Amino acid sequence: MLQLKAEPLTPEAFAPFGDVIDTRTSDYFPINAGRTRRYHDLATVETLGEGARPLISVFVSQPVEVPLELDFLERHPLGSQAFMPLHEERFLVVVAPPGDGIDPAEVRAFVTDGRQGVNYRAGTWHAIQSVLEREGEFLVVDRGGEGHNCDEYNMAIQVTL
Repeated sequence: MLQLKAEPLTPEAFAPFGDVIDTRTSDYFPINAGRTRRYHDLATVETLGEGARPLISVFVSQPVEVPLELDFLERHPLGSQAFMPLHEERFLVVVAPPGDGIDPAEVRAFVTDGRQGVNYRAGTWHAIQSVLEREGEFLVVDRGGEGHNCDEYNMAIQVTL
């Protein structure tokens, strides 16, 4: 079993897997007569294949127990997938680079601080939604449309904080 200790989520550490979505580290510009700050273009939405379109959803996830025991990672080869907590929910992020297989030496675990979201690049292997402490609501942006867009890779992983 691969054992990982989750590290703090930073844009630099997460860069090989996608984008960290965090208004505290992003520039903004005023809109709506100066009453609104627009944090613009925080992540790249990827939708590959004919007939693909972006989806916006809300996921409500039950909390996991730590250490987190995983049996598999999944990937979406035809599009990115972004998760943004709506109520400062902390969550675990387990990822591996895109590819046909997974090298255990390249699997990483991160823990968010509750105000950070992530955007997995197309093909990035990742764990299921793993919210900590309490039920969590997440704004999710991913790909809809035709084509097979979810693969699973069996792998035993244990994640601690």
